[in-house]
Amino acid sequence: MDDWLNLAGRVLIALIFFGGFAQKIGDPGPVQGMIEGIGLPGWMVWPVAIFNLVAGIALLTGPWVPAWALVLAGYCLFTSYFHWQLRADPWQVSIMVKNWAIAGGLLILAAQGPGRLVLFGRGG
Repeated sequence: MDDWLNLAGRVLIALIFFGGFAQKIGDPGPVQGMIEGIGLPGWMVWPVAIFNLVAGIALLTGPWVPAWALVLAGYCLFTSYFHWQLRADPWQVSIMVKNWAIAGGLLILAAQGPGRLVLFGRGG
Protein backbone atom coordinates (compact mmCIF):
# COMPACT_ATOMS: atom_id res chain seq x y z
CA MET A 1 0.00 0.00 0.00
CA ASP A 2 2.82 2.45 0.83
CA ASP A 3 4.29 2.15 -2.66
CA TRP A 4 0.92 2.90 -4.25
CA LEU A 5 0.37 5.92 -1.99
CA ASN A 6 3.87 7.12 -2.84
CA LEU A 7 3.11 6.77 -6.56
CA ALA A 8 -0.20 8.62 -6.15
CA GLY A 9 1.60 11.44 -4.37
CA ARG A 10 4.26 11.61 -7.09
CA VAL A 11 1.56 11.73 -9.78
CA LEU A 12 -0.26 14.58 -8.03
CA ILE A 13 2.93 16.59 -7.54
CA ALA A 14 4.04 15.88 -11.12
CA LEU A 15 0.70 17.29 -12.36
CA ILE A 16 1.67 20.67 -10.91
CA PHE A 17 4.84 20.70 -12.98
CA PHE A 18 3.07 19.45 -16.12
CA GLY A 19 0.53 22.24 -15.62
CA GLY A 20 3.35 24.76 -15.22
CA PHE A 21 4.84 23.53 -18.50
CA ALA A 22 1.51 23.85 -20.32
CA GLN A 23 0.86 27.30 -18.87
CA LYS A 24 4.28 28.62 -19.85
CA ILE A 25 4.06 27.21 -23.39
CA GLY A 26 0.42 28.26 -23.90
CA ASP A 27 0.69 31.79 -22.51
CA PRO A 28 4.29 32.74 -21.73
CA GLY A 29 3.62 36.47 -21.28
CA PRO A 30 2.71 36.53 -17.58
CA VAL A 31 5.69 34.39 -16.59
CA GLN A 32 8.01 36.43 -18.80
CA GLY A 33 6.77 39.51 -16.96
CA MET A 34 7.53 37.96 -13.58
CA ILE A 35 10.98 36.88 -14.72
CA GLU A 36 11.75 40.32 -16.14
CA GLY A 37 10.40 41.84 -12.93
CA ILE A 38 13.41 40.49 -11.03
CA GLY A 39 15.84 41.63 -13.69
CA LEU A 40 16.27 38.41 -15.67
CA PRO A 41 15.65 38.07 -19.41
CA GLY A 42 12.15 37.03 -20.43
CA TRP A 43 13.42 34.30 -22.76
CA MET A 44 14.20 32.27 -19.62
CA VAL A 45 10.54 31.21 -19.67
CA TRP A 46 11.47 28.55 -22.26
CA PRO A 47 14.17 26.71 -20.27
CA VAL A 48 11.94 26.97 -17.19
CA ALA A 49 9.05 25.42 -19.15
CA ILE A 50 11.28 22.54 -20.27
CA PHE A 51 12.52 22.15 -16.68
CA ASN A 52 8.89 21.81 -15.53
CA LEU A 53 8.23 19.10 -18.12
CA VAL A 54 11.40 17.14 -17.32
CA ALA A 55 10.74 17.47 -13.58
CA GLY A 56 7.24 16.02 -13.92
CA ILE A 57 8.53 13.11 -15.98
CA ALA A 58 11.37 12.50 -13.52
CA LEU A 59 9.01 12.36 -10.54
CA LEU A 60 6.85 9.79 -12.29
CA THR A 61 9.47 7.52 -13.80
CA GLY A 62 12.55 7.64 -11.56
CA PRO A 63 15.46 7.22 -11.16
CA TRP A 64 16.94 9.93 -8.94
CA VAL A 65 13.59 10.86 -7.44
CA PRO A 66 15.18 11.99 -4.13
CA ALA A 67 17.59 14.32 -5.94
CA TRP A 68 14.84 15.71 -8.16
CA ALA A 69 12.60 16.18 -5.12
CA LEU A 70 15.30 18.24 -3.38
CA VAL A 71 15.87 20.41 -6.46
CA LEU A 72 12.13 20.90 -6.91
CA ALA A 73 11.65 21.81 -3.24
CA GLY A 74 14.22 24.57 -3.73
CA TYR A 75 12.53 25.61 -6.98
CA CYS A 76 9.14 25.86 -5.21
CA LEU A 77 10.60 27.93 -2.40
CA PHE A 78 12.39 30.24 -4.86
CA THR A 79 9.38 30.71 -7.12
CA SER A 80 7.15 31.49 -4.14
CA TYR A 81 8.88 34.89 -4.14
CA PHE A 82 7.01 35.80 -7.34
CA HIS A 83 3.69 35.36 -5.54
CA TRP A 84 4.33 37.73 -2.63
CA GLN A 85 1.84 40.33 -3.86
CA LEU A 86 -0.14 41.06 -0.72
CA ARG A 87 -1.43 44.46 -1.82
CA ALA A 88 -1.71 43.92 -5.58
CA ASP A 89 -3.31 40.46 -5.52
CA PRO A 90 -3.90 38.83 -2.11
CA TRP A 91 -4.80 35.50 -3.77
CA GLN A 92 -1.20 35.23 -4.94
CA VAL A 93 -0.17 34.88 -1.29
CA SER A 94 -2.15 31.64 -1.07
CA ILE A 95 -0.23 30.38 -4.10
CA MET A 96 2.97 31.28 -2.28
CA VAL A 97 1.92 29.25 0.76
CA LYS A 98 0.89 26.35 -1.50
CA ASN A 99 4.39 26.44 -2.99
CA TRP A 100 5.77 26.05 0.54
CA ALA A 101 3.44 23.10 1.17
CA ILE A 102 4.50 21.46 -2.11
CA ALA A 103 8.13 21.98 -1.08
CA GLY A 104 7.32 20.22 2.20
CA GLY A 105 5.86 17.23 0.36
CA LEU A 106 8.89 17.14 -1.92
CA LEU A 107 11.23 17.13 1.09
CA ILE A 108 9.36 14.11 2.46
CA LEU A 109 9.66 12.45 -0.95
CA ALA A 110 13.40 13.23 -0.97
CA ALA A 111 13.74 11.55 2.41
CA GLN A 112 11.57 8.52 1.64
CA GLY A 113 12.45 7.93 -2.01
CA PRO A 114 10.09 6.74 -4.74
CA GLY A 115 9.19 3.37 -3.27
CA ARG A 116 9.27 0.33 -5.52
CA LEU A 117 7.03 1.68 -8.28
CA VAL A 118 9.37 3.34 -10.78
CA LEU A 119 9.70 2.74 -14.52
CA PHE A 120 13.45 3.23 -14.78
CA GLY A 121 16.12 2.33 -12.28
CA ARG A 122 15.52 0.71 -8.93
CA GLY A 123 12.93 1.82 -6.47
CA GLY A 124 13.49 1.91 -2.72
